[in-house]
Amino acid sequence: MIGFIIKRFINYAILSAIATLSAYVLASMILNPAARYYGRNPRPSDQTVNAILDGLGVNPNTPVIERLWSWLVNLVTRGSLGDTIHNTSVLSEMAARAGTSLRLLILGTVIAAVVGVILGVWGAVRQYRASDQIISYASFTILAMPSFVIGILLMILATGLNNVLGIQLISFTGEYTPGLDGGWWAQVADRAGHLVLPTIALALVGAAGYSRYQRSAMLDVLSADYIRTARSKGRTRGSALVRHGVRVALIPMSTYFAYSFATILAGAAVIELVFSWHGMGEFLFQAIQQSDINAFTGAILFNAVLVLIAGTLSDIVYAALDPRVRV
Repeated sequence: MIGFIIKRFINYAILSAIATLSAYVLASMILNPAARYYGRNPRPSDQTVNAILDGLGVNPNTPVIERLWSWLVNLVTRGSLGDTIHNTSVLSEMAARAGTSLRLLILGTVIAAVVGVILGVWGAVRQYRASDQIISYASFTILAMPSFVIGILLMILATGLNNVLGIQLISFTGEYTPGLDGGWWAQVADRAGHLVLPTIALALVGAAGYSRYQRSAMLDVLSADYIRTARSKGRTRGSALVRHGVRVALIPMSTYFAYSFATILAGAAVIELVFSWHGMGEFLFQAIQQSDINAFTGAILFNAVLVLIAGTLSDIVYAALDPRVRV
């Protein structure tokens, strides 16, 4: 099993490296970092602009391959991802923002996976009944809505609830309340309160997709021979489904999780913008808007590492559920 996990990790690491290098090349070919300087008044000279871009390593007049090689050498020898257009280290910006995104991603993903699996199994066991129909309609409705629409609807509902109660029960703008006093516990409670709506928004989107996939996987095993064998040995239907059916149905779910994690990342980036969170999602969007090649590549590297971790975890779960991969 350990050999299997190591091989998969190496494969994901290679793919992450290819994705990051490809992102740098594409950004260098598409984005124009010089444009932001030409729009200033007074307009800086071409020599000044070229000197600034050379210092950042993103001058379009330098061949892309040469710039990529310099960026890669700096990464390997100095552990540097370069500087942003604001002359701040990309790594320092990522370090300041990564925790913000990870709080939302980890909590939202775990809730989405647990709730999605439970709803999917329940819907399969109760196929075509009222509860299954409600779960199906709700899932398809959520999947049909963009992430920012779900976030805005939650904000409207929270605002209505706050007005009815006459107090600010749910806060949703930013990560915390600026200038809040009251000690460490008050700070923690305030951050947790701001985390509620973004987490719900991300969990809803993830759970809707997971429940559909888990329901289909569970339906495939309901009539399997090993389920009937377990029933014939005296197990109740619920015990046979939980002990044998759910475990087998979770195997394809673990693979689906790895491939769907990139979608969760995209949804989290949009949700960060809706709720004014200064995380890696905002960092990525600002990099695109400002034609910041180094910042864009750093954000893609961050996403690639998260997908690498998610893929490795899914393979570990796969190996735990299916003993054949340990051979």
